[in-house]
Amino acid sequence: MTSLIPKKISNMEYRIEADSNRGMKVPVTIYADEALMQKMMTDRTITQAINVSTLPGVQKHVVVLPDGHEGYGFPVGGVAAMDAEEGMISPGGVGYDINCGVRLIRTNLTEKDVRPKLKDLVTELFNSIPSGVGSKGAVKLNFSELDEVLVKGVRWAIDHGYGSNDDADVCEENGQIKNADPNKISPTARKRGAPQLGSLGSGNHFLEIQKVQEIHDKEAAKRMGIYNEGQITILIHCGSRGFGHQVCSDYLRVSEHALQKYNIALADRELACVPNSSEEGESYRKAMFAALNFAWSNRQMITHWTRKAFERIFKQSEADLDMKLIYDVAHNIAKVEKHKIDGKLKSVVVHRKGATRAFPAGRDEIPQKYRDLGQPVFIPGSMGTGSWILLGQPNSMDLSFGSTAHGAGRMMSRSAARRNFTDAQVQKSLGDKGIFIKALTREGVVEETPEAYKDVDAVANVSHELGIATKVVKLVPIGVIKG
Repeated sequence: MTSLIPKKISNMEYRIEADSNRGMKVPVTIYADEALMQKMMTDRTITQAINVSTLPGVQKHVVVLPDGHEGYGFPVGGVAAMDAEEGMISPGGVGYDINCGVRLIRTNLTEKDVRPKLKDLVTELFNSIPSGVGSKGAVKLNFSELDEVLVKGVRWAIDHGYGSNDDADVCEENGQIKNADPNKISPTARKRGAPQLGSLGSGNHFLEIQKVQEIHDKEAAKRMGIYNEGQITILIHCGSRGFGHQVCSDYLRVSEHALQKYNIALADRELACVPNSSEEGESYRKAMFAALNFAWSNRQMITHWTRKAFERIFKQSEADLDMKLIYDVAHNIAKVEKHKIDGKLKSVVVHRKGATRAFPAGRDEIPQKYRDLGQPVFIPGSMGTGSWILLGQPNSMDLSFGSTAHGAGRMMSRSAARRNFTDAQVQKSLGDKGIFIKALTREGVVEETPEAYKDVDAVANVSHELGIATKVVKLVPIGVIKG
């Protein structure tokens, strides 16, 4: 049997060759520097990637990105492509928070404009955007209105006065993926979802006021509306809330029940999956797409309330503040795409779990505005370190099925963070860096302490060095809102 210790292939690239004794159908490729690689060896990240490589119809290789860590079934930071005809689709390969994602808004304000009003601004945002576990959104939907959201996504929010067409133009899938079907959603998921639209949620979800710290690619930055250091941006990170969580739970059960029917043997129960082209596979896809649309609509409404809070504090209109959406990326998603496998273009179901698309210039899937440039990518860090804007590059198509990392990735479990840090310590260390934070609970602050995360600069650097997605701008937080 092959060793579980990945072999270094080149700078930033490690591999475990396919081993039929373990049931592996393809190799596992890990993109990381040595420190990040060492961290992955301390949990089940690599074992989970090997397990994914045993799934029927898996293609080329299973990819672990530099932010990789242990997840449910699939590692977080994992990418796997399955043959669209003969392969599987797996709810665990998408994850519980379907279309957890990030969007970035620019402003024409500078740090100098914002500092004197920072506390008022953070407080205003905190009061106007619902956040926290089980938090209710500010919009009450009945089930037929919820169904509209599930089909229309961002369009629903825009039609109801939350933003403009310009926002939809710079979302992945224009914020509305086709073939979502509300009939594939359980009553429990509806009950959980209906009251939560327009809320931030808890855990690693946040809204950050950031300043531009470094510009690495002036041309690309300019195209995104970023012109100088000290400029203020807002990063929103959240997903499909309890709705997406329930959709995942429902279809994990469906998949577990169908294993026998399709004669699927698994290395790990958590990898429960069904044939992509089966009735169950179709149903999961349509339900997942509904959750994608819910999440896009959710982020759109939070964007609207963010703009309104800025208007109130700065006594200027959103147009005067030039609060344009730069882009919105999805993590935790599975889509049929065409990729080169053994020299031939093939339709595959790309599972990106804790991974984000990083398509290069020229791909039709990229919004018109950036098509000749490449897709903007955001890697949010922890609330004390910073985040990166990257630009998708051609290497991503060869190396990672057009994907890159989605964040810093956890170093330390939430319970370990609670054992090692206190609320006062974290607040002080953020305050010392000039970062003002408002959070619903003390635990929320402690669990998300910057020390609980990997070095986001190292993660961005691996992507940059490999030419998967290259550095454009580094942003650092000055104000943070946590659920």
